[in-house]
Amino acid sequence: MDFELTQDQRAMVNTVRELVQDKIKPNALKYMDGTFPWENMRELAKIGVLGMAVPEEYGGLGLPVLDTVFVLEEIAKGCYVTAMDVMGEVGTQCRVVSTFAPESIKRKWLPGVCTADTILAICMTEPHAGTDVGNYRTNCDIKGDKVILNGVKTLISRVGDAHLYVVFTRVNKIPGRGGIGCVLVEADRPGFEITAKYHTMGGEHLAEIRFNDIELPLENLVLKEGGFKKMINAFNTQRCLNPSVSLGLAEGAFEEAVKYARDRTAFGKPIGDFQAIRHKLAEMYRDIEASRSILYRAAASAKPFPDPYLAAMAKITVNEMSLRVTSDAIQVHGGYGFTDEFPVSRFYRGARYGTLGGGTTETLKELVGKKVLADFPVNGFLGMNNF
Repeated sequence: MDFELTQDQRAMVNTVRELVQDKIKPNALKYMDGTFPWENMRELAKIGVLGMAVPEEYGGLGLPVLDTVFVLEEIAKGCYVTAMDVMGEVGTQCRVVSTFAPESIKRKWLPGVCTADTILAICMTEPHAGTDVGNYRTNCDIKGDKVILNGVKTLISRVGDAHLYVVFTRVNKIPGRGGIGCVLVEADRPGFEITAKYHTMGGEHLAEIRFNDIELPLENLVLKEGGFKKMINAFNTQRCLNPSVSLGLAEGAFEEAVKYARDRTAFGKPIGDFQAIRHKLAEMYRDIEASRSILYRAAASAKPFPDPYLAAMAKITVNEMSLRVTSDAIQVHGGYGFTDEFPVSRFYRGARYGTLGGGTTETLKELVGKKVLADFPVNGFLGMNNF
């Protein structure tokens, strides 16, 4: 497939790249304490980045998943924390609202996403159930024209800064996956309680939220029971955006390793003159380019959401590649790579999240493996076209 950027895509990528390298990357270290990067978000909003997933009629750009992959890749080269917060505005939560919410909800919230006046958060994981969606205990009961929400969600990003929470929940206590729907919760609703906060090795904060008899209007229930299939289709977007951050982290670490290999000397010559370093760089470059191809292909399959199996394979491949490449970049730097003053350590810490969020690597391998055994023909090989 040809992934040559269009003129518009190239212009957007170049604009983002310039902003990241000039303003975002030099200040990345300041956000390692969990501070929300408001300054970066507002700068990115000015050039349209936060509105990429918002339809044009609500003030956004209405761009496809592939374009958001290009942009997140660039942001991650400069600052993991900022890239993750941008992903919150262009990822599953935004696309759930823009695809499934009633018109009144779209007009109320989506314009603010474009300007950084509305920060979104997605609530899926529970203390006892992450990937095991069918065992969610969080529940909302429909009572006339109201919805009453109770439960606990954990490891949630942007808590305390987000204005609107996209909460996947059981509806009317219907058991199993068939009972899963989605409700929107404003941060200022009575009964919304932050019960724990965790600082991650990547720099951002994650938190636990308790919903205590939160009363919501019926229009806030954007997916009723039976919404699991729609939810998981939308979530395939996240399985392309998560690895786009991983790809950007790998590229950023690789660029730093190349610069260091050129400048650092040992035994009277640049360390890049040693075969061991050259071969390591060659392998890093190979892995990045191979991973980029499968990710772009998965993102390009979105109609409007990516193919689930391509997205799963892209996420597995890119997440694992990013861990290898960022680790090797530290090795190229020697002891300096282990310090906070050199960005490769931050790239590695960010990359470590990739295989955990958006479906663990083990879960996605199981998904793909079952599909292969069920449907893959043994008399020909055309990749995913076989399915």
